[in-house]
Amino acid sequence: QVQLVESGGGLVQAGGSLRLSCAASGRTFSSYGMGWFRRAPGKGREFVAAITRNGVYTNYEDSVKGRFTISRDNVKNMVFLQMNSVKPEDTAVYYCAAYRGTLYSAESWTDYDYWGQGTQVTVSS
Repeated sequence: QVQLVESGGGLVQAGGSLRLSCAASGRTFSSYGMGWFRRAPGKGREFVAAITRNGVYTNYEDSVKGRFTISRDNVKNMVFLQMNSVKPEDTAVYYCAAYRGTLYSAESWTDYDYWGQGTQVTVSS
C-alpha cells in the first residue's frame, strides 16, 4: 500500500498564498495518479485537483482554476498544491490521495485507493 502525509496547512489571509505538500511512501509512486480533495465544515468531500503519473496532464475544479496549481516530483515522491489568491470559501481540511491506473478525469473520491490524514487550511477575510 501507499502511505500519504500532508503538510503545509495553516492560517492565511484572503488573497494570500499557501503551498501544501504530500509525501508518499513506496518505490512505485510514479505509477500512481495523485489528487487533492477538501472537506469544508458541513460539506462532503470535494474534488480540487488531479495530476497524472507523469505529471503532464492536470485537472481542476472550476472554482480553483487559475488560482491553484497541482504538481509532483517523482524523485522525491511528493505532490504539491500551490494555492494563490485564496478565498474564505477555500477553508477546509485538504487531503491528498492516490489512484492506480489511468483515469480520464479522476474527480470522484471513489476513484482513489489511498488517502492521507489531511491538513487544515483556514482563510481569514
